[in-house]
Amino acid sequence: MFENKYIQQRIEKANTLRELGVNPYSNKSERNTTIAKYINVNTDIFQLENRRDENRSYTISGRIKFFRLMGKASFLKVEDESGILQIYVARDNLPEGFYNNIFKKNVEVGDIVEVTGYPFVTNKGELSLHVNNLVILTKSISPLPEKYHGIQDKELRYRQRYLDLIMNSQVRKTFQIRSRVISLTRRFFENKGFLEVETPMMHPIAGGANAKPFVTHHNSLGVDRYLRIAPELYLKRLIVGGFEAVFEINRNFRNEGMDATHNPEFTSIEFYWAYKTYKDLIEITKEYFDFLFEHLDLPTILPYGDLKIDFDNFTEIPLIESLTTVGGVPADITEDREKIIAYLKENNIEVDENLNLGQLQGELFDEFVEEKLINPTFITEYPVEISPLARRSDEKPHLTDRFELFIAGKEIANAFSELNDPLDQLKRFEGQMAAKDKGDDEAHEMDEDFVNALSYGMAPTAGQGIGIDRLVMMLTNQHSIRDVLLFPAMKPLKAEIDLYEDQE
Repeated sequence: MFENKYIQQRIEKANTLRELGVNPYSNKSERNTTIAKYINVNTDIFQLENRRDENRSYTISGRIKFFRLMGKASFLKVEDESGILQIYVARDNLPEGFYNNIFKKNVEVGDIVEVTGYPFVTNKGELSLHVNNLVILTKSISPLPEKYHGIQDKELRYRQRYLDLIMNSQVRKTFQIRSRVISLTRRFFENKGFLEVETPMMHPIAGGANAKPFVTHHNSLGVDRYLRIAPELYLKRLIVGGFEAVFEINRNFRNEGMDATHNPEFTSIEFYWAYKTYKDLIEITKEYFDFLFEHLDLPTILPYGDLKIDFDNFTEIPLIESLTTVGGVPADITEDREKIIAYLKENNIEVDENLNLGQLQGELFDEFVEEKLINPTFITEYPVEISPLARRSDEKPHLTDRFELFIAGKEIANAFSELNDPLDQLKRFEGQMAAKDKGDDEAHEMDEDFVNALSYGMAPTAGQGIGIDRLVMMLTNQHSIRDVLLFPAMKPLKAEIDLYEDQE
């Protein structure tokens, strides 16, 4: 594993340090400030006459990112999570022999060190730290990539995220924003009176959404279990049980393809609100975005590639209407199954002629509308055929009280007034099972226990799911979901495949 000659040289240096009585993997740190705080509290140094203050003392720890070694002195750049700082190391300020025998010969870029010293400003006007003590905390035996400004090989970045984080401070900022989004999401819903709950990750039935599940096996029970597609049916059981506002932030798993907006495991928040409708969810979603932008201190008009997203401009449009007004589909086609099939074929789009009208309307939307929805847009009134868990509209029974929120051509949220009629729900499940028998392996499984729960009575309820990963993509101008997941799913390397085959 460590046969590379450069790694061998660094291992030799680690052994030399041990021989000199220096532990290259220390477990003791005296750090008393971060680089960001150091820079912030020493801005007045620029106004001092000699631009230094030897009476101040700070201890900082971090990784060496740059090393300019000179005869009797050296300049280094040291980085911690909060920032990067130049430090000045002079032979005569360190214990006798340390600079020449230990520092110059055995310390290099990638090592983690702890330095103590005072603030001063260099002749080039850069606030720095004049070192009077240096401790090696961790010897890095693998050299960092040569490019100081980061690694560009995306494959390497995703597989070795730790290396990506070391080399690219902007990547760390993206994940800091992600963490804040999750924290703020939790705070927002708690402030609204929602209760955070946890529901099972392994389900006896693959349900909660239309998708292919991952299957595992429970050895003790001797049965298969499915990694959850969505927590929806368990959260609605809690509404039946008497909770009136619940939410869960956690992972979902879908055994499907990977692309710029899909990863097999992803994070979402789902929340359910008794005595509310999907119209109420539209309003709380707008409040949620206002809350995020206020606390993330972001402008409400954000770049997304060549696009500009105006988060002050939320619009609402029914799905069938959007086919014509946004997608340019002739109005006389949108309600006629045979005409839709012909129209799709005319546009060189493969179509399954067994699809029903609602499914074909969904195909039209996917092909002609979705990518054109740049500013936040609530698409409402989805056909019943593609909404197996949503409540029928009282005014338009062939449609549902549902919306999906689209931003920059991507679905961010899905919501609806929940179906609470147990007989209607049973019929919908039976329709899904019939579709499964015809080859639709994403159709929803029958969940008799959930229907049984509804039979005890679920209050009128509205529920919504928001994709955290895609939301963070919008907020950080990232165009691949892999750039907002610390450890995205990757195809196995050949060596991993060979190892697996050997174990088989």
